[in-house]
Amino acid sequence: MIITISGLHGTGKSTVGKNLSKKLGIKYYSTGQAFRDLAQMKNMTLEQFTDYVEAHPEIDIELDKKIIDVAKQGNMLIDSQLSGHLLKDIADFKILLICPIKARIKRMVDRDKSSFEEKLNETTVREKSELERFKKLYKINLIDSKKNSQIFDLIIDTEKLTILEVVDKILTEIKEKFGQSFH
Repeated sequence: MIITISGLHGTGKSTVGKNLSKKLGIKYYSTGQAFRDLAQMKNMTLEQFTDYVEAHPEIDIELDKKIIDVAKQGNMLIDSQLSGHLLKDIADFKILLICPIKARIKRMVDRDKSSFEEKLNETTVREKSELERFKKLYKINLIDSKKNSQIFDLIIDTEKLTILEVVDKILTEIKEKFGQSFH
């Protein structure tokens, strides 16, 4: 089974994805972590690396190609903003997590132990850059709710839900769609 979890930064993709992959007994892959690792390898902040990637589209293309290669291994949960779009014909179940920006920033501040203003600025710059790059590279608009409702099997607003509530909601939907055969 191939499951994708997409969403903007701070919606809970990684935390939900790790928990869900454990419950389902499938592997977990995160392009967000791969992006952060590349930034660190180049001794750049996320903002600096975002600027760098804008001038080097081959980095996005390489990361996104890796998503497809990883998915082809099967039994995988892929956490990536683009995974639902890139794997729409390959994935068995596509999930989109949404959440208002203030709640997303607060989560990232708690996770990264940074200031709200710093994280808001970093995230705003990064998301603006990504939205423009993804439109240019793939003609994908991550915030097109009509298109998203056509692509994703499940869209969950995570603002007022705990991680366990989100995971349980997803497991319920997967059971309804696939029965017990997902184990």
